[in-house]
Amino acid sequence: MKPANPARAAGRLNVRSGSKAPPLRRVTTSLARRFHQICAAMVADAIAGAGLTPLQFAVMACVNRQDGEPAIDQNGLASRLGIERSHVSVLVEELGTKGLLDRRVNGADRRARLLELTLKGEKLYERLKIADIAANERILEPLAPDERKLLLDLLIRIIERA
Repeated sequence: MKPANPARAAGRLNVRSGSKAPPLRRVTTSLARRFHQICAAMVADAIAGAGLTPLQFAVMACVNRQDGEPAIDQNGLASRLGIERSHVSVLVEELGTKGLLDRRVNGADRRARLLELTLKGEKLYERLKIADIAANERILEPLAPDERKLLLDLLIRIIERA
């Protein structure tokens, strides 16, 4: 018996019917990479006027006072972002140079630096957060509300297990 959709049966999904784009492979890493590219491009576009990279904005999202973790240390921030501590140091330096982030010595561990946004950083984050939320809505637009929640729940479960 011939499958109804040979591309799907072969493990590929053509998301651009009628286009010359090759079908997407139903492989976790390939799909995750492409999803990341879409997300990064949408966020980069949303914050473009601020002169920030998506990762710099991610730092601001982690350490803001409204819904982040102000006074987190650099190691904790590296863990939250899933990046190397040395890269966090570079991001912190860049944001500090822009006057958006302050570092202060942790009283309990003088080797650690606690991070928080400056007043300028808080104001910029608040302004960019609206554009970021809109970008995330555009990313998830093809999904129904219950599917959006499910996708986020599943991504969190995978990340927490890693």
